[in-house]
Amino acid sequence: MAPSFDWFANEKLEGTPVVVKMENPNWSMLELEDDLLLSGDKGREKNAKQLTWVLLLKAHKAAGCLASVASAMVGLTAAIRRRVSSGRTDANSSIGIDRNENPVVKIRFYNCIKFFLWLSVVLLGFEIIAYFKGWHFTTPHLHLQLLLPSPLGVQGLFDIMYSKWVLVRVNYLAPPLQFMINACIVLFLVQSVDRLVLCLGCFWIKLRGIKPVPKQVVRDIESNEGAENYFPMVLVQIPMCNEKEVYQTSIAAVCNLDWPMSKMLIQVLDDSSDPETQLLIKEEVNKWQLEGAPIVYRHRVLRDGYKAGNLKSAMNCSYVKEYEFVAIFDADFQPTPDFLKRTVPHFKDNEEVGLVQARWSFVNKDENLLTRLQNINLAFHFEVEQQVNGIFMNFFGFNGTAGVWRIKALEESGGWMERTTVEDMDIAVRAHLHGWKFVFLNDVECQCELPESYEAYVKQQHRWHSGPMQLFRLCLPDIAKSKISVWKKANLIFLFFLLRKLILPFYSFTLFCVILPMTMFIPEAQLPIWVVCYIPATMSFLNILPSPKSFPFIVPYLLFENTMSVTKFNAMISGLFQLGSAYEWVVTKKSGRSSEGDLLALVEKEPNHKRGISMPNLNAMEKEESQQQEKKKSPKKKKHNRIYTKELALAFLLLTAAARSLLSAQGIHFYFLLFQGVSFLVVGLDLIGEQVE
Repeated sequence: MAPSFDWFANEKLEGTPVVVKMENPNWSMLELEDDLLLSGDKGREKNAKQLTWVLLLKAHKAAGCLASVASAMVGLTAAIRRRVSSGRTDANSSIGIDRNENPVVKIRFYNCIKFFLWLSVVLLGFEIIAYFKGWHFTTPHLHLQLLLPSPLGVQGLFDIMYSKWVLVRVNYLAPPLQFMINACIVLFLVQSVDRLVLCLGCFWIKLRGIKPVPKQVVRDIESNEGAENYFPMVLVQIPMCNEKEVYQTSIAAVCNLDWPMSKMLIQVLDDSSDPETQLLIKEEVNKWQLEGAPIVYRHRVLRDGYKAGNLKSAMNCSYVKEYEFVAIFDADFQPTPDFLKRTVPHFKDNEEVGLVQARWSFVNKDENLLTRLQNINLAFHFEVEQQVNGIFMNFFGFNGTAGVWRIKALEESGGWMERTTVEDMDIAVRAHLHGWKFVFLNDVECQCELPESYEAYVKQQHRWHSGPMQLFRLCLPDIAKSKISVWKKANLIFLFFLLRKLILPFYSFTLFCVILPMTMFIPEAQLPIWVVCYIPATMSFLNILPSPKSFPFIVPYLLFENTMSVTKFNAMISGLFQLGSAYEWVVTKKSGRSSEGDLLALVEKEPNHKRGISMPNLNAMEKEESQQQEKKKSPKKKKHNRIYTKELALAFLLLTAAARSLLSAQGIHFYFLLFQGVSFLVVGLDLIGEQVE
């Protein structure tokens, strides 16, 4: 900590502080600059010496920065060396992220990328030779003029070949490519307008202070009465599957919900296939039962239907008829004690409301670059998309957790179905078709975890983007036959499904990962600069507004979104054409980083809670059990960073196109392709998420 300078204003400054402050160059430069300003005419003879010290201190600080950069580069190089030497790739079926994906489709997709990569390398060599032979085209419009017969003529075998190649480009390749460019630009503009409208709607909500208010609260305010007598029967469900890192957190948080025990029942729906995990969860439930919590344990032997089958089986219990509402929390979610008191009142005297959805918040959003970028996306999703659709349309996609359903709405809509991997969106669409309204509460948050490794994130995104396409195929006839208004049908088909679930990943991948590199080798087809730079930057700026602390990551966010378009496009195709990987449910891996801290927080907040807290002892017990398990046998699975072949191939493709753009002096295209290629390279080498030594 810097020393006190109370004497600074009472004594003359004659350069003495220069020597003292060398121990802390972070603040000494500021003091030295003030010394130069305050010394006046009498100290001018000292200025040269003081300026020398300032320059030396700045050089010292610059050297420290260079040392930090050098250290980071050494660490990066070591990580790359480990990744390459290990030889682990996503192509290995035993550890790959797509082990259940149709191998034929996977190989074909990768082979297509490799074909374009090798073709681009050959064309780059061809173009470099042509460049040194004098084929310099400043604009594509000069091609035909230079190829017309002239007194100079075209000489040499290479010149003949290259002139034919240019004619093929101009007459056969450029027109269809330009048509594809124009089509993608139209889709890009439509999606950008939709994003802008959503942002304007969010701005209007903020400006007018619009938010859902329970009818009961409004009436109680008018009559000056309390709102503490509404405690309907609520069923709370915690579906989980082999998630021993976080089960204690969710069970503890749910058991501490501030709701009459006689009006609530907690179901722990355990689909774990690991016997040890089953035993741990069952013991946890038994301990909370001894503390007086209304909690029961359910385990299915057959995991039919994954999460949807688990919820469906639980809803078939005979005692469910006694309950009016059901709240659902995934295994890593930690609702606050007042969660039910802030959500359930929205149902009172409002029989049209079928769902009340809360917002997610993330305990590990600052863990690494990957979690920071995810936080930007999800903050926009909840703050803008969910809130705007909830206020103006009374409809949005159920997020699968941190929500309360009216059981009558679930039953009238057909209940949980196992036909897709997005059972939450499925039930929401069917409930909307039956006329139920949804309420989104942006001010009610429920903490959870973000995937910290790229492997877990890719699994999650594949499921989130393949499922909606499956659902669209299945729901399209029902939407057309439903009795909802034409505007709601159009919103469901064109905005909810086609524009936001299909067109967005399609044009992102096609425009920036396929068409843009092709225009470098076929420069007669032009992609405007504003499509490459200005509009994407504007959209990224709008996306990052709900999380203003993430502004330093706006450029990595833009590049990462284009990088993830490969996974999203692949998932969208799998779901649309019902390929093998579209039906696979993979549980997102949790780290459990928040468990211990959050449980201690519960102890501090409510040390004398009537239901008791036994978490610290359970944490110790869990550590002992885990140590014993490690001694008895080796772990079944180990974490590994690996190489992702598709992303790596696209990285080299984009970098090759960037090298080609230098020959045409296309500045903005070169920088975009260069940085986007580096982004694919970082992701392909698995350097963006959790690093495992």
